Amino acid sequence: MEFADGDVPVFWACGVTPQAVVMASEAPFVITHSPGRMLITDRSDENLAQ
Repeated sequence: MEFADGDVPVFWACGVTPQAVVMASEAPFVITHSPGRMLITDRSDENLAQ
């Protein structure tokens, strides 16, 4: 995989840890996934929450 200058790779593990983080954060809006299904988009969470 090649990265351009300014790219920031982000890795989010699947499982209980992210679920606990989301629940503890009390975020008003969250995008997550179902096992075997993932959504990747360039739309911001503000746009998706509308």
